Amino acid sequence: MLGSVPTMVLFLLLVVAYSLLVRRPLDRVLAERRARTSGAVEQARGAISAAEARTAEYEAKLRGARAENLASREEKLKQWGAQRDLALADARAATAEKVKAAKGEIEQSVAIAQLQIDGVCAELSEQIVRAVMPSGTRPEAAQ
Repeated sequence: MLGSVPTMVLFLLLVVAYSLLVRRPLDRVLAERRARTSGAVEQARGAISAAEARTAEYEAKLRGARAENLASREEKLKQWGAQRDLALADARAATAEKVKAAKGEIEQSVAIAQLQIDGVCAELSEQIVRAVMPSGTRPEAAQ
């Protein structure tokens, strides 16, 4: 057993040397690598969340622009409808005036035609009376 003491001491020295020369620097490098990797992952997550925030902001602006565009379009449609209604009212008023003037002309033509018919009726009745009555009698006396 005494012969194994120097081997044990050498083994312990080897373990101490290993931990000082290899293990600690390796642990430091691995820790740094882990920190950089997790830091990069955190940075990536932050970039993704920032991109999502910007995307949401752009979508909100886009929705606002669409709503504004729709409101503008509806306002123009209302204006065009009002202009159309005004033009229709003007056209209806002008048509009503034309119809009124045409009715007046027709009534005037009817009155003139009635007078002409009355005049022709009187002449025809005289001619009929002359034709039916003997030639020596007067038409006024027959009536």
